[in-house]
Amino acid sequence: MTEQRSRHAAVPEKPTLGGLEAVLVARWEAEGTYRFDRARPREDIFSIDTPPPTVSGSLHIGHVLSYTHTDLIARFQRMRGKTVFYPIGWDDNGLPTERRVQNHFGVRCDPAMPYDPDFEPPSKPGGRQVPISRRNFVELCHRLTEVDERAFEEMWRRVGLSVDWSLLYTTIGDHSQAVSQRAFLRNLRRGEAYLAEAPTLWDVTYRTAVAQAELEDREWPGAYHRISFHRPGGERVWIETTRPELIPACVALVAHPDDERYRPLFGTSVSTPVFGVEVPVLAHHLAEPDKGSGIAMICTFGDITDVTWWRELGLATRPVIGWDGRLLPEPPEGVPAGPYSELAGHTVAEAKERAVAMLRESGDLEGEPRAISRPVKFYERGEKPLEIVTTRQWYIRNGGRDPELRRALLGRGAELNWHPARMRVRYDNWVEGLAGDWLISRQRFFGVPIPVWYPLDDTGQPVHDRPILPEEGTLPIDPSDDVPPGYTEDQRGKAGGFTGDPDVMDTWATSSLTPEIAARWGVDDALYHQVTPMDLRAQAHEIIRTWLFSTVVRAELEHRRLPWSSAAISGWVLDPDRKKMSKSKGNVVTPLALIEKHGSDAVRYWAAGGRLGVDTTFEVGQLKIGRRLAIKILNASKFVLGLGETDPADEVTEALDLSMLARLGHLVDEATTAFEGYEHTRALEAVERFFWAFCDDYLELVKSRAYGADAGARSARVALRRALDVQLRLFAPFMPFVTEEVWSWWRVGSVHRAPWPVPADAGSGGDPEILTAVAEVLGRIRKAKSEAKLSMRAEVARLTVAGPSATRIRPAQDDLCEAGHVEEFVLAPSADSSVEVVLADS
Repeated sequence: MTEQRSRHAAVPEKPTLGGLEAVLVARWEAEGTYRFDRARPREDIFSIDTPPPTVSGSLHIGHVLSYTHTDLIARFQRMRGKTVFYPIGWDDNGLPTERRVQNHFGVRCDPAMPYDPDFEPPSKPGGRQVPISRRNFVELCHRLTEVDERAFEEMWRRVGLSVDWSLLYTTIGDHSQAVSQRAFLRNLRRGEAYLAEAPTLWDVTYRTAVAQAELEDREWPGAYHRISFHRPGGERVWIETTRPELIPACVALVAHPDDERYRPLFGTSVSTPVFGVEVPVLAHHLAEPDKGSGIAMICTFGDITDVTWWRELGLATRPVIGWDGRLLPEPPEGVPAGPYSELAGHTVAEAKERAVAMLRESGDLEGEPRAISRPVKFYERGEKPLEIVTTRQWYIRNGGRDPELRRALLGRGAELNWHPARMRVRYDNWVEGLAGDWLISRQRFFGVPIPVWYPLDDTGQPVHDRPILPEEGTLPIDPSDDVPPGYTEDQRGKAGGFTGDPDVMDTWATSSLTPEIAARWGVDDALYHQVTPMDLRAQAHEIIRTWLFSTVVRAELEHRRLPWSSAAISGWVLDPDRKKMSKSKGNVVTPLALIEKHGSDAVRYWAAGGRLGVDTTFEVGQLKIGRRLAIKILNASKFVLGLGETDPADEVTEALDLSMLARLGHLVDEATTAFEGYEHTRALEAVERFFWAFCDDYLELVKSRAYGADAGARSARVALRRALDVQLRLFAPFMPFVTEEVWSWWRVGSVHRAPWPVPADAGSGGDPEILTAVAEVLGRIRKAKSEAKLSMRAEVARLTVAGPSATRIRPAQDDLCEAGHVEEFVLAPSADSSVEVVLADS
């Protein structure tokens, strides 16, 4: 390889890692080191769809793990000659931002409040939250996220992400809103999006609908209550329920069609306890004969099974729980107001307590409630069990009720290249287990508005089946502020006028379009077609069912193809007790202090040690090893470059030097193959293993010879510089700061724009086993001195090497004797291998 003189810096007298991040981050930005070159053709582009982190609070070490994995791939592909389309975005809409704004500023959103253009939040938030208009609330959301985004960008730059910051986007920015609304309108016009009034999983704390992908089961204490329903003539039918407060919502009893105990009751009716409402007794295969009394109460709605029974049996609806989690003030139709008034307006817990007392008074409760613990559905961010209420919501078809679309989406999962391959089963299981379409509307404030208005009839009621849609060229719009075509603002909310849809889209409805957002779909279609379908989606495994799947859905509906060809799936970070790190558990480690103490390269070294798809334990010890490695790179490089420059005419001639370079060529092959297979950890292990052997063995073996002036010395210096050049490039994706620093001492340009090495860069023709054999003997010498508690500079009176590998020692015997301080060296012919070290008298 031809050596080039650097225009940057000489080798420093005392190399240090201190301050490298600030200097190099500024240099990379000024020189456009990671800038995407859109003049290149598609075959020269590697495009990445990287997750926009939620901007609410601070980054933690789990983010560093997965984003570093992506960055390793980006840096490798860039050095392989690709121009890398590597954008980053901030996910700044949704519930986390709203909650943070409420707590930070001491406000709450009240859409009925008028907009105050001069509003400023309380200087010292505390006590009751100040109600403000939706527009004022959204402005505060923007204000706070801008502060958070600056902190996030600074942290990612310090971590060394090689993203192109000119491609930065935010999920709540005008462009993202326009893309999200355009895709929704196209879904709507094709019949893939629809408005429906149906039972909806509802979080009573946040007062918003919750999608299937946002659910989690948690163990929750409860109790079975044995309650009697009444047949004509006084006979009782006993059921067991955990929800006695829902008796006024009861619409039927159901048992398994093969249950002999209840077959005579099918087709008859019973009356509810306390309320005396007549309900049918029906058969359904989901009833469990061995659970409780074997016959269940169907209410609208106690759980998801109730919804299934209600839908399949065509039952009536008697809702009793409101959006606030309290029982409605008025009873359902046909339910007597007298007993219901005892429950009206109470929370679910209060109503349950009162219902139990009423059942005990009426004699319909047998014995005492039996305590149990059972899995209950929760919103993943919620603190109370979900209720099911009837609401009008927007949905996008996702295969949950369309077998043909489901098959198509499973086919896309099979088409995608998964890294690791076993992660595909999570996708398949999710698609096969879908119970309904994707609910995308949310009853929140800071998000992408549903871009729809409704005409109002003569009584001022919205006509939901005749929505008014905007033209795509007018997007983004907010129907709460903007006026539909053909109307004026003074017609808002008036009979014969219009009203805007008050809801916003689920954050995943926007994040599912990150390829379209990042690639400027609808704004710069030339760019969009140049970089899509993208080459890689990188993300964590817990959002396969949300982000990955929803993106596949949107791409299938809009483009009839995959959004990317490969997916790289990272695992979680575990604390030292092997528990997942999470803010809710309070065991999160933030990266800033770690970077300041150990350096960014050390943090990246730890992250690179985590394999795709495998949970990684956070260990400070690994950061210390990473920092030691970075320091060793500095010092070893200083030694090599301090030997002086080489002449282009100089060649590698010595067997030991050629052997080292042959091994280096094999390393290049191994690291390249590992990276191509998305096995960055295997690449790092190989490169690190070679480097330490290079320092511990080869440098020590050739150190004395390299200071000379003869052909052997020149051979050593050329080999050392060639090896340093290749190793810096191999380490560059993992440790970008220290490798860039050393590169600047003697090379022009950035190591991150240098080509990824090929075996020919190391050279060819050497016997890689020579260095192996010599290093093994050197190790035996060191061991003998160590066991004798002598200095490594102690003399060896006689060294005898025997065995088949002895002939490999001869070409390097002078280097071995010099490094081991050997006075007499003997190669003994023998069929058996042996090494005898006789130390000189001390």
